[in-house]
Amino acid sequence: MTPALLTAPKLNTSSAEALNRDCFCRTLNRERLREQLEHDPSLQGLMDNISQTRPYLFSSTVVFLSGQMQRQICATVAAIERVAALPGYQAQALARADGIARRAWGPLGVCMGYDFHLNAHGPQLIEINTNAGGLLLNAALARAQETCCDELDWAFSSPTRRDTLRQGVFDMFATEWRLQRGDAPWRNVLIVDSTPDSQYLAPEFELFRQLFTQHGLQTHIADPGELHWQGGQLLYQGTPVDMVYNRLTDFYLQEPAQLALRLAHEAGAVVLTPHPRAHALLADKRNLIALSQDEQLAAWGASAADRQLLGQNVPSTRLVTQAHAEALWAQRRELFFKPVAGYGAKAAYRGDKLTRRVWSDILAGDFVAQALVPPSARMVEVDGVPTDLKFDIRAYTYAGQVQLLAARMYTGQTTNFRTLGGGFAPVIAVPELGEP
Repeated sequence: MTPALLTAPKLNTSSAEALNRDCFCRTLNRERLREQLEHDPSLQGLMDNISQTRPYLFSSTVVFLSGQMQRQICATVAAIERVAALPGYQAQALARADGIARRAWGPLGVCMGYDFHLNAHGPQLIEINTNAGGLLLNAALARAQETCCDELDWAFSSPTRRDTLRQGVFDMFATEWRLQRGDAPWRNVLIVDSTPDSQYLAPEFELFRQLFTQHGLQTHIADPGELHWQGGQLLYQGTPVDMVYNRLTDFYLQEPAQLALRLAHEAGAVVLTPHPRAHALLADKRNLIALSQDEQLAAWGASAADRQLLGQNVPSTRLVTQAHAEALWAQRRELFFKPVAGYGAKAAYRGDKLTRRVWSDILAGDFVAQALVPPSARMVEVDGVPTDLKFDIRAYTYAGQVQLLAARMYTGQTTNFRTLGGGFAPVIAVPELGEP
């Protein structure tokens, strides 16, 4: 399956790296973005809300990616999900997870996100997310770009810009329903997150609400504390809930506010997606250790082709332990430290920035150390001044297939949506010289 991004005809003039360095074009048409975000009357005012409260959510330009990098990202995602289906891999991943992750009701988990940095060896997997935000926001953003110069006219007249992704997103949820409920009637969806109005990507909840409503489903956005487990049913405002689109970062539903949802999932009384099992098998940072160990992958039965891909594109990752503390501290400038259950780059540290106090916190917690892969750079114009911004590439996926590639541009150690000129940006695939 080809990801939904903009693909160019053969170019003879430049490479993706050169365009990221030299193209200063501002391609975002903000009025067109308003039309995309507010295509339904119920969404009126969404663009103004974003502009006022989240001014750095969207960049005004695009990021270029070589066709070869695009193909490698797609192949790496597919290889990881093949490996994650192996019995040996699943056994070790589930053994360290909360018991609720052993529940397998059929759904695969919607809105997976694979984040990559790029270097000369190809795309390097930084982390995997089970409830990656931004899919519908980026779908709207990609359709709000316009030609900025004659040299890039090909990029914005491609027929692949036709809107098929929104239907594909709904079909993804419909597939999840059928995997657990078969042909039973599907009546409603509840979008759940803690204090949803305060979430940074809350505008996207409205886009999902409209998408589900458009397809005839009663849809609400709720805090998990508003749910009740009663009589073998999950209730919201007294009505049984059919499906929960889960945006929570309490991945195993362990907090008291998640009790009703946890009980409903354990009983199979609700279609929950994404779910704890998907997090345990894919997004737990300790999986990066297994995915970067060739001998272990071979012992589990991973194919030689998949092992080669993962060897190229998953940086070496180790568990931080007291036994290895001295060696890890000595190597810290070449490492990036991440909490096992972290998300959104919270409590993640570049080794060369570590203080002894932070190092003590890392040793006392559950962290992994991953080989440092610096992000690529995109030169943009900010207030008339050429400015280098870092970026990563997020692959939004379902069932091992890439649906959309998007970039996140920023300054600092990690993505933050607080950078002038930064934010989400569409990805344009540029064939290298010699590619068809």
